[in-house]
Amino acid sequence: MRYPDFLNDGGRIGFIAPSFGCATEPYKSLFAAAQERFKGMGYGIVLGPNACADAGIGKSNTPELCGAEINDFFLNDRSDAIISCGGGETMCEDLPFVDFDAIGKAEPKWFMGYSDNTNLTFTLPVLADTAAIYGPCVSDFGMGELHPSLNDAFGVMCGKVSEVHNYDKWEKEQLKSEENPFATYNVTEDFKLRAFMGPNEITASVGACKVQGRLIGGCLDCLANLVGTPFDRVSDFAARYADDGILWFLEACDLNVMSIRRALWNLDQAGWFEHASGFLIGRPLQYDDAWGDFDRIAAAVGVLSKYNVPIILDLDIGHLPPMMPIVSGALGHVTVEGNTFRMRYEFK
Repeated sequence: MRYPDFLNDGGRIGFIAPSFGCATEPYKSLFAAAQERFKGMGYGIVLGPNACADAGIGKSNTPELCGAEINDFFLNDRSDAIISCGGGETMCEDLPFVDFDAIGKAEPKWFMGYSDNTNLTFTLPVLADTAAIYGPCVSDFGMGELHPSLNDAFGVMCGKVSEVHNYDKWEKEQLKSEENPFATYNVTEDFKLRAFMGPNEITASVGACKVQGRLIGGCLDCLANLVGTPFDRVSDFAARYADDGILWFLEACDLNVMSIRRALWNLDQAGWFEHASGFLIGRPLQYDDAWGDFDRIAAAVGVLSKYNVPIILDLDIGHLPPMMPIVSGALGHVTVEGNTFRMRYEFK
C-alpha cells in the first residue's frame, strides 16, 4: 500500500468536485469560509475548475470533465493534498475517465471525502494501491465552530493523528440550512455501539473485543453499483492482503433497511467478503427505518454473521455526524471495550 506524504505546514490544498460542487447554499458560503480558515492556518488554496460548478447531472460537470479534473490534480504538482467539495449522486460515471494506471505510478496524494466520494476513496486503494481518507468534505470545515472530529480528520491528513475513537454524542437532526449555514453539528444523541461475534451479541460484561485488518469500504449505495464493473477488482485486493485480513467499514445514505440487506447480499454473493476479519458499520442516514421488527442491526447481522467475525455497529462513520476519519487501505487495529471504540492506524 502506498501512503502519501502528510500535508506539511504551509502546504497547498487542492479542492475538486468529482461529485457535487459548492454552487448552492449553504455549501457556497461554507466553502468560502473554509478557504478563509485554511488560509488563516497558513495553507495555500488551489481550486479545480469544477469546484463551484453546477453543470452536470447529479454532480458538478460532465463525467469527462470531472474525470479530467481528478487526473489533473493527482498527476500535477500544484497541490499537496486534495479535499472533495461535496458528495452527490453520479460520481460513478467519472470512473471510465480516470487514469488509475497513471495515478498508481505517480507520487501519491491524500484525497479526502465521503458518501459519493466512495468512488475514489474505495477505488484508489483497490485499483492504485494508494491510501485515501473516508472523511468530511470541505464545506464542514467552514462551520463556525469545528467539532473535534473535523480536527481529527485534518490531523490524519497532516500526520498528527494516528488513532481515532468514538465521540460522546451524535447528530440526528442538523441545524445547518440556507438561512443558518455556519451551524455546528447538533449533537443531541448519546453514542451507543452494538457488537456481535457472528450472530451472538457481545455485551459489555464479556470484556474487550479486538479485531484488525486492512481497511476498505465506504457508502453501500456506491459500492453495490461497482459490483461486476471494470472497477471491481476486490477479489484481487482481498487476495493481495489476505494475510492481514480485510476489515470492512460500511455505511449507507439513501438505502432503507431492506435495501441495506440487498446491497450487503450483493457484495456477499460477489465474493467481496472473502478474507474478512471484521465489519465496522456506521449509522445509516435512514437510522430509524424498519420493516416491523427488522431494523438496521438485523439487516447487517443477518447477512454478515455467517463469517463468524466481529461486527461492530452504530459507529461514527458516515452520514450522521460526527464521523471518525477512516484511512482506506491502512491497517486498522480496533479495540471495543464497553461502549468505547478505538482504532489505531498502521501505515504499512
